[in-house]
Amino acid sequence: MGEGEVIEGVLSGGERLDKALAAASGLSRERVKALIAEGRISLDGKTLTQPSAKAAEGARFRIEVPKAAPAEAAAQNIPLIVAYEDEHLVVVDKPAGMVVHPAAGNPDRTLVNALLHHCRGQLSGIGGVARPGIVHRIDKDTSGLLVVAKSDAAHEGLARQFAAHDLERAYLAVCYGHPKPTSGTIEGRIGRSDANRKKMALLPKDSSRGKHAVTRYKVLRELDGCSLIECRLETGRTHQVRVHLSSIGHALVGDPLYGRPGPHLREVLKRLNFQRQALHAAVLGFIHPVTGDQMRFTSDLPPDMAELIDQTGHSNR
Repeated sequence: MGEGEVIEGVLSGGERLDKALAAASGLSRERVKALIAEGRISLDGKTLTQPSAKAAEGARFRIEVPKAAPAEAAAQNIPLIVAYEDEHLVVVDKPAGMVVHPAAGNPDRTLVNALLHHCRGQLSGIGGVARPGIVHRIDKDTSGLLVVAKSDAAHEGLARQFAAHDLERAYLAVCYGHPKPTSGTIEGRIGRSDANRKKMALLPKDSSRGKHAVTRYKVLRELDGCSLIECRLETGRTHQVRVHLSSIGHALVGDPLYGRPGPHLREVLKRLNFQRQALHAAVLGFIHPVTGDQMRFTSDLPPDMAELIDQTGHSNR
C-alpha cells in the first residue's frame, strides 16, 4: 500500500483492533497505532481512538495513509562512532554533549542530523515521517550506546523488546558518597516534579502519576568522596538512573539537576573541567528483531570519566 492513499475493508472479530487492522491492511502494527493516534482510522464511520479494544466481526474500517512528510532535520556530515550496522539497524556510541533529537535550543548538530547523512534515507518511517527510527534515547550529557532502527521490521521488534523490558542495559556511573548497602534495588514511580518542571522525581507510593521504574545498582569501587557503580535498568524512564540515585542520597557526580558536590569534589570537577553527569551507557544487549541473533555490545569509559576516576581513586577502600 502506498503513502497518500486510503485503505478500506472489513474486519474479522476477536482480536485487538490494532492487530486486526494490521492484518487486514498490510500495514505494520506500529504504523497502525501511529495512524490511530493521528485520528486517521475510522470504524463504521466513527474515528477510532482505542487500539486495544476488541475488533467486532464485520466492522468496516477506513484508513487514511498520509504521504511521508520530509524530515524536518537536515542531514549533516557529523562523525559517528558506529559499533555495529546492517540493513536493519545501527548501534551508535554517542559522545557526551550530543543531543539525540532536534528540539528547541538544539535545532541541529544532533544524532538525528548525523544519522540522516550517514544512512542516506535508509531509516524507519513507522511514524509516517521520513526520519530515523529512534527507539530509545539517552540524555545529551550521557555518553554511550543506543540502537536505531533502519527498517520498519526492526523498529517494531525493538519497540516490543523495550516495552517488555527484555533488553540488557547497564550503565557505569560515578556517584557522590559511598552507598550502603553496596548493592541493592531502587524502585518506584517516576514522574514530572511538581516543584521543578525541568526535573523528574520519585513519586509517593500511592501516586497514580508517573511510571514504575526499577534500577539495580552495585558498587564497583569506592573512591575519594565518590564511588564507581554499575546500574542495570529493568525499565527505561526519563532520567531514571539520575532520579533513583538522587533518591537514596547518592546523586551522580556532575549532575546539574539532581546533585551538588562538596567543596573537595567541587575543586576536582573544576580542575578537570568536568561539566556533565558522570553516566555512561556501557552495555546494550538485545535480540536482533529480524535475524533472531543475540546481540551484545560494550563501550569503554570515555576519557573524561576515566580521568575523573583516576583523580579520585587514591582512596581505594
